[in-house]
Amino acid sequence: MKFRWDVHAYVVMRNHFHLALEVAEPNLSAGMKWLQGTWSARTNRFRGETGRPFQGRFKALHVEPGAALARVAHYIHLNPVRAGVVPADRLLSYRWSSLGRFVSGPRPRWLQPSMLLAESGGLRDSPPGWRSYLAYLDVLAAAEPGSREEKFAHLSRGWALGSAAFQEELRQRLTTGVSRRERCEILGLDRDAHEALRHRGWEEQLREIAVAFGVSLGALPPAKCAPAKVRLAAALKQTTSASNAWLAVRLQMGSPSGIASLVRRFRQAGGARDAEFRIVVSRFTT
Repeated sequence: MKFRWDVHAYVVMRNHFHLALEVAEPNLSAGMKWLQGTWSARTNRFRGETGRPFQGRFKALHVEPGAALARVAHYIHLNPVRAGVVPADRLLSYRWSSLGRFVSGPRPRWLQPSMLLAESGGLRDSPPGWRSYLAYLDVLAAAEPGSREEKFAHLSRGWALGSAAFQEELRQRLTTGVSRRERCEILGLDRDAHEALRHRGWEEQLREIAVAFGVSLGALPPAKCAPAKVRLAAALKQTTSASNAWLAVRLQMGSPSGIASLVRRFRQAGGARDAEFRIVVSRFTT
């Protein structure tokens, strides 16, 4: 493939498509621009149409190699069943999926079966192995609908899929010497996923600052203007880009405009010049 991608699964639906892929270099955005542009041009030429077949930017989740990536591949292969296009026992009849290429070919070099087979019970790349995989998909498709849909919906949310350790390691890599724009480019984050990543960073900073102040986040006073809450909000505003809306909800301080007013009065009263406050804040700004 042009961008040296290894594709583990794909499916093309009526108004969207899914890919499970690995990149050898940070070229996801450039590759998707080429892929969608090429697809658009060829589709329009074939149909005699003009315009964009896709709405908005693509969404990408960073996925932990191994079991998490295999779950995404299963999700992709079962998409025609969930959409009601084909029943589970006729999944191979759906032409626009990597499943048929895996089972009966022809299989392009960039389509890689090893991860999928290994994480589905160590199956072999052989007719019996693929029959076992199809049987496994049939079991997944027959699972209790509510539970199944909840699991599948979880795969399409957030910014990363995998263990807590994997997500923390990834977050550390993306927050060390990398701009916010570059982080979004690397992961292909949409607005919601980008916000989720920002909120996680604010939450971690809040926890660390609370420990430094000797404040228990689980035992904050109920009053919206409690000094401990105002102090935390002021410290977060000074050391992060935390929004007033997020702080208002997280610290239960009422409206976002109320946060702005309380922090402003805190500063005017000299709270930001307090020795302990300055020492704590300096730990997170140097």
